[in-house]
Amino acid sequence: MNAVPYELLSKLIKKALSKGGDYADIFIEHTRSTLIQIEDDKVEKLVTGLNAGIGIRVLIGEKSAYAYGNDFSEKALYELAAAVSKAALNKDRAVALDLRKIKSPVDFTIKLKPEDVVIDKKILLIENANKAARGAGSEIKQVSVIYKDSSQDICIAASDGVIAEDNRIHTLGVIHVVAEKNGVLQTAYEPVGGLTGFELFDETPFDEMARSTAQKAVAMLSAKKAPGGRMPVVISSMAGGTMIHEAIGHGLEADLVQQGLSVFSNKAGELVASPLITVIDDSTLPNKRGSFRFDDEGTPSQRTILVEKGVLAGYMYDRLTSLKDKKPSSGNGRRESYKHRPIPRMTNTFIAPGSSIPEEIIKSVEKGFFVKKMGGGQVNTATGEFVFEVSEGYLIEKGLLGEPVRGATLIGNGPEILKSIDMVGSDLGFAIGTCGKDMQGVPVSDAMPTVRIPEIVVGGTV
Repeated sequence: MNAVPYELLSKLIKKALSKGGDYADIFIEHTRSTLIQIEDDKVEKLVTGLNAGIGIRVLIGEKSAYAYGNDFSEKALYELAAAVSKAALNKDRAVALDLRKIKSPVDFTIKLKPEDVVIDKKILLIENANKAARGAGSEIKQVSVIYKDSSQDICIAASDGVIAEDNRIHTLGVIHVVAEKNGVLQTAYEPVGGLTGFELFDETPFDEMARSTAQKAVAMLSAKKAPGGRMPVVISSMAGGTMIHEAIGHGLEADLVQQGLSVFSNKAGELVASPLITVIDDSTLPNKRGSFRFDDEGTPSQRTILVEKGVLAGYMYDRLTSLKDKKPSSGNGRRESYKHRPIPRMTNTFIAPGSSIPEEIIKSVEKGFFVKKMGGGQVNTATGEFVFEVSEGYLIEKGLLGEPVRGATLIGNGPEILKSIDMVGSDLGFAIGTCGKDMQGVPVSDAMPTVRIPEIVVGGTV
């Protein structure tokens, strides 16, 4: 993509730095997207569109100035560059600049671009999923099915001489089901997606996923209410990495660390988790939802070890926070669109697999609770306190999975729980989401193996 000629990009960066800023970059975006949603057996939404714009940023010490627009005329672009340049408030100066396009260390295969799939086939996909979900039983009262795809072309040019270009194709399918019986309501939610094309639905048949999701909602209608109290808990790899994302992930983003809003501030080199725990953020993983070739500042994607065998190894940096700590950027500078400034964000974050056989972890618990699917959660990054909903859980009796229970929550402190984990499975299961922070969302995935927590508070009925 070359919406703005490289020669003009160079002139704009020089203009942005003409009053003495330390660094400047330009972010250009062209995104084509499709959204289709079925509710009440009808296609309620069918939206296609193009979103395009440009943002120009200047860093001055530990501060930044950012301006954006969607007018690509040379006059408008110069006005944006002039606007951010004034934040430096210094005398005019000349800037030498030699822009060079760089190559990503990774690449991703897209087998079937969504733009090459006719809209009727996309509609048929979610209609069949809707029928499959409703066919799970008369208890199914509401079904919502969403299909979404996007193709985002970006170009980043920076005053360190870098030009980075990326094409990110995302495909997403979501099933949301409500079941009801005798006044009891249960919901089930399942998304599937990644940095992938329409082949996603060959690898994960959408109608089968819809049927399975609806069956889970129906099954939970007959489940007893979860018991409350402190007990051993096994979290399945099928639960995805919601806990790791919330309980430690956000706390390792460098902006929160530097602001003193993280329980992990000033803890580098210290033991913050069990020696069995290694936490990694990796944007190079093939076709995962949080993957990319370059981050939104033009830093090549990379694998970052955050916690190694329980010891805090480092944080997730964008360019601004890395300058403050005199560290290289870890490639975690991300933004929702050209309308947003980049900030440190997770990509694909996970606990590395251990050596325990998952089935043996369950067998090791005499009486406890098994989390198969996690729901939403909240965490206070400054204290590490968290609360997570459990959307699918089972009792463990004498090392065997027992009856399903509903209405459970997990309540605890992230660092304390991470330190207490005493078994880590050899498996690894991913979940996907859109992570919100500072009023902007970015695609992510997270994962964890099956783990055993010797004791944690399970919210339920006493």
